[in-house]
Amino acid sequence: QVQLVESGGGLVQAGGSLRLSCAASGRSTFSSYTMGWFRQAPGKEREFVAAISRGIGRQYYSDSMKGRFTISGDNAKNTVYLQMDSLKPEDTAVYYCAASINYGGPKLRNDYGYWGQGTQVTVSS
Repeated sequence: QVQLVESGGGLVQAGGSLRLSCAASGRSTFSSYTMGWFRQAPGKEREFVAAISRGIGRQYYSDSMKGRFTISGDNAKNTVYLQMDSLKPEDTAVYYCAASINYGGPKLRNDYGYWGQGTQVTVSS
């Protein structure tokens, strides 16, 4: 069983930055799971943002966010981060951390079996 707790959301102006954190419970979470970030805006489907693979830490991104968002992990702290720069109002959403037993960079919601409760990110214009 994996428990995920996100933090770091908040209100930021367009062009600003935020760093989200996801603390995972359980030993060796990052060696056992691919970790991902998703987001869901009001009235929209939950969409893939980024993922980081177990072991070598290869990164995968949604095309629309590549270059502005960076996913990273700290094995010692069992924590995965999402650094978000050059934020836009359309980035406003609830951001979710998730864990998958799949290899590579799974991008589908159904690929992930464990989810955090989400953290709200609001970008004002």
